Amino acid sequence: QVQLVESGGGLVQAGGSLRLSCTASGRTFSVYAMGWFRQAPGMERELVAAISRIEGSTYYSDFVKGRFTISRDNAKNSLYLQMNSLKPDDTAVYYCAATIVGRMTQIGTYNYWGQGTQVTVSS
Repeated sequence: QVQLVESGGGLVQAGGSLRLSCTASGRTFSVYAMGWFRQAPGMERELVAAISRIEGSTYYSDFVKGRFTISRDNAKNSLYLQMNSLKPDDTAVYYCAATIVGRMTQIGTYNYWGQGTQVTVSS
């Protein structure tokens, strides 16, 4: 079992920055990759970015490339998402997730989820 807790959400103006954090506990050695997902009101949950635990390889969705950076600190069992140049369309609940298998770009492979943290970007 892996437990995930997000933090760092809040309200920012368009063009601003925010840094999300996720702390993992439990059987973290079983994790292959971790990712950030987001879900806006009335929308489906979508992958924002993902990173493999050991190799540190990353994936970014097109709508955040050049603006967001995903990183991890394995010693602290932590995952981060640095969000810059935020847009109102980035407003959503952001979720941290973990998978024990290699398909880190596929939402169905993630079996551990955090509770979510709200990010609101004003115009």
